[in-house]
Amino acid sequence: MNDCIFCKIVKGDAASWTVYEDESVKAFLDINPVNIGHTLIIPKKHYKDLFDTPKEELMHMMKAAKKVSYALKKALRVTSLNLYLASGEDAGQEIHHIHLHIIPRFPGDNIKIHYRPKPELRQKFDEIQLKIRSMINL
Repeated sequence: MNDCIFCKIVKGDAASWTVYEDESVKAFLDINPVNIGHTLIIPKKHYKDLFDTPKEELMHMMKAAKKVSYALKKALRVTSLNLYLASGEDAGQEIHHIHLHIIPRFPGDNIKIHYRPKPELRQKFDEIQLKIRSMINL
């Protein structure tokens, strides 16, 4: 994609602070970090979102996330972390090239990553469970 900032980073047409790279993925510091060491992992090939991305690419992204997470732990004394992937506009995805956030966490960093539960949805669990299970290829 010619106008995709992440594709430009992969091609070297846009600056990045790369912390890890292999044949399939690139990991670099987020330009708008939530915390020190906030890293993005992207596939080098352009895929729009989770639904568009082959499972092999997703598995490779997670393997890279594990490597980068251990490096963050050692380099920055990270005590915890959040992995975050938004897939689609309704989920808050702003750049339409799949990317996984690794957000380092530290004691007292006061970063709040919350969602608001909807307990009333529990009433639909039986129905929803059957619908989802019927669509999974086992």
